[in-house]
Amino acid sequence: MKKYLLLPLALAVISVVGVDAQVPDLEEMRVLAEQGDAIAQYNLGFMSASGRGVPEDDVEAVRWYRLAADQGYAIAQYNLGLMYYNGDGVPEDDVEGVRWVRLAAEQGLAPAQYGLGFMYETGEGVPGDDTEAVRWYRLAAEQGNPIAQTNLGNRYANGEGVPEDDLLAYMWYNLAAAQGNELAQGNKDRAERRMNREQIAEAQRLSTEWLEAHPPGGN
Repeated sequence: MKKYLLLPLALAVISVVGVDAQVPDLEEMRVLAEQGDAIAQYNLGFMSASGRGVPEDDVEAVRWYRLAADQGYAIAQYNLGLMYYNGDGVPEDDVEGVRWVRLAAEQGLAPAQYGLGFMYETGEGVPGDDTEAVRWYRLAAEQGNPIAQTNLGNRYANGEGVPEDDLLAYMWYNLAAAQGNELAQGNKDRAERRMNREQIAEAQRLSTEWLEAHPPGGN
């Protein structure tokens, strides 16, 4: 049974990463996939899951994702984990979902790092652990993932897994809001009402400092 997660931020966990750029035509892709090309296998999995160019078929999606995931292809590992997490094409299994999402997260895939943080936050597939949630949210947030930045801001605002810190909460909300995240903007506005002008100025300075240290496309 598919999970309908209640928190708006969880929508990022159930979404899949799109087809790689410059995808060849379907028949060529099938040939490549059958020859063991992990990107082609992933693309066929995504197309089967979404019904893009082929009939929608979650079982077939799982088959192709697994072939690519077994080769260590991080995006396929992440999407396969979500198939288990949501029970699409396979029996729902949070533990197996976490296992695949973790493999992708450990390769540095930001959506997977966010997803693993969310799983630690909710205690689905792993024991709930605020410290681990913060650790994985931070890894994704440092890559500029706005949903992870918002959730990391929440952690600082509420003192969950980290000491409560309105300045750092504001900083992470501010960074996510600058990317158009509406939830972060609302949280930032609420945080601002608890702060004085000096604190707001310092939080904005921290945001600018972070952006200077993390230029778009930088390493």
